[in-house]
Amino acid sequence: MRTVLVVLFDDVQSLDVTGPVEVFAGAEVYRGGSYRIRTASLDGAPVRTSGGLTLVPDHALAEVSTPHTLLVPGGAGTRRPDPRLTSWLREHGPRAERLVSVCTGAVLLAAAGLLDGRRATTHWAYCDKLARDHPAIQVDPDPIYVRDGQVYTAAGVTSGIDLALALVEEDLGRDAALAIARHLVVFLRRPGNQAQFSAQLAAQTAQRAPLREVQQWITEHPDDDLGVESLAARARLSPRHFARAFRTETGMTPGRYVERVRLEHARRLLEDTGDGIEEISRASGYGTPEAMRRAFVKTLGAAPAEYRRRFRPAPTR
Repeated sequence: MRTVLVVLFDDVQSLDVTGPVEVFAGAEVYRGGSYRIRTASLDGAPVRTSGGLTLVPDHALAEVSTPHTLLVPGGAGTRRPDPRLTSWLREHGPRAERLVSVCTGAVLLAAAGLLDGRRATTHWAYCDKLARDHPAIQVDPDPIYVRDGQVYTAAGVTSGIDLALALVEEDLGRDAALAIARHLVVFLRRPGNQAQFSAQLAAQTAQRAPLREVQQWITEHPDDDLGVESLAARARLSPRHFARAFRTETGMTPGRYVERVRLEHARRLLEDTGDGIEEISRASGYGTPEAMRRAFVKTLGAAPAEYRRRFRPAPTR
């Protein structure tokens, strides 16, 4: 049986706690004897979450032994952490077989020196600050979760559920994780390297109507001619003016936006349809399977066929 210990503190984000806990609890229902879930605060006293809920821990941190999985949630309480908590994490974190943070729980791990020399992520709004405050950490703002050795870091809030499902799949297999995902009515389709935002969310919505229309056109026509000159003509601007205005108003270049839209489109087709790789490459604007393969390997570290094998849900019987 794997012990999962969740650290509690005042102003913790409640969903960072309850989301993963429900996943592990579901795994215990699925296969009894898999997990023992415990919560602990510094003094064993109840804590109040940032949303106003009161959580009553099972133990004080000083009373617990080193768990198999040590989970550190995030929330407003990570902005001014109690030095005693940081000290406890510094001592006990390396002893756990798995060290996991959700959202700004990564800030606590960083303050304890547990992320130095590692790749990690956190909520998109705090990635820049984490990188500035801790230059020894390779902060990746894009994925919803990252694994570096025995250390796992997840992005904001609901990504803690994604990571917990991945841990259950690692421990008990894909069928168990799928069963829990179905019970929780969530998709077991988000690999860790999926972006925290879709292209449409990652980019700002342009202020000017012609640029907004171009953004929508790109999303709806990934297989069309999406070169700068063609898009500029659609916006009735010169290519230079269009490229400059698009980047100013959306926060990314037209080329980068097109790349993300096409990748997302191809991923959805791989996950949701039985279409062939060549057909998907054309429908997504890559033209050839080789061009799509290069884009997948560069961004996701897996070729399209491998991506489909890993992340397309198994057919129901």
